[in-house]
Amino acid sequence: MATTKEYGFGEFDFPRGWFMIAPATDATSTPTSMRYFGMDLVMYRGESGTVYVTDAYCPHMGAHLAKNTTSYIVLDGEHVEGDSIRCPFHGWRFGPDGQCNHIPYSEDFIPKAAKLKFHHVVESAGIIWMWHDPEGLEPEWELPNFGGHYGEPGWVEWKVDFMGDLNVHGCEILDNMADLGHFVPIHGAKDFTYFANEFMGHIVHQYYSAGHRTLTAEAEDQLVLDTWYEGPGFLQSEMAGTFDSFIMIANTPIEDGVSRAWHALMVKVHDGSRETTDEDRANALAYQEASRLAFAQDVEIWANKRPCFNPLAIPKDGPYGKVRQWYKQFFNPREKAPELQKRSDGLVVTMDKRPGSKAA
Repeated sequence: MATTKEYGFGEFDFPRGWFMIAPATDATSTPTSMRYFGMDLVMYRGESGTVYVTDAYCPHMGAHLAKNTTSYIVLDGEHVEGDSIRCPFHGWRFGPDGQCNHIPYSEDFIPKAAKLKFHHVVESAGIIWMWHDPEGLEPEWELPNFGGHYGEPGWVEWKVDFMGDLNVHGCEILDNMADLGHFVPIHGAKDFTYFANEFMGHIVHQYYSAGHRTLTAEAEDQLVLDTWYEGPGFLQSEMAGTFDSFIMIANTPIEDGVSRAWHALMVKVHDGSRETTDEDRANALAYQEASRLAFAQDVEIWANKRPCFNPLAIPKDGPYGKVRQWYKQFFNPREKAPELQKRSDGLVVTMDKRPGSKAA
């Protein structure tokens, strides 16, 4: 396990951005323990349906708010009341604003310091997302809408594939954005025509056009992808192939140098003018499974590699250094971001064999 300081990314151990913390189905009225960004957290769904994430320990005497099955608070169904959560130790209740709003044995006095930290979370596209910021600031950019495809007619919504907890820093996952060389041995790419990266503020794109051993119907067909990160927490990709699809790959720090990974894929099975059939759903699931297996090839590499602090890069590898320079902005105070972005912003073309290009 290698840490942020060993890579030299910046002042903070954990980056700023939106991160996946759970599939939405994991959020219920039973508080759930979780750990991310080196913090013990608790997630629960209030009676309104809203999902909340808090620090795990009660400010009164330090009891864990979720790890209990025997307290009468839990047994009597009082653990979550409305959108508030009760501590199973003494029954102190905390509202979504973080303030304690009820102490069973002290109706006339509640200390102002009795406050629990609630984190900024959003439920979207069947997933719970959390904004993490070491400076405690509000989100710097909005959570994207995932191409507008979730719930769109003609598209089969993704299921979320848990890919494991990996002893790898998030930067080694993001290295893939620049890594032209791994696509042939790891992912079965062939006949590349274009590969480039574009850095734009907090966003980095990968533009890709190549054949594929299994995901294209005809030998001459090309997979055309626009793949990007909006911040360091998750990849999105619009892919044109046998089916148009939209990929999401998330990586979220558990500890400094330990990442949790998920994969999901939405598939366009028709133009939206008819009902989606069981056959459509089966085709979409098969396509998602092919994508999951492709990502699992990356995961196997990450799970068994040593840290790479300084890649021994050659020109045709792709701009690893630019990706890591772009990545630094999220580990430093927000006020430094514009200057850090200037060092990476721009287009880098690693391969261009398109007809009429100067490199063809």
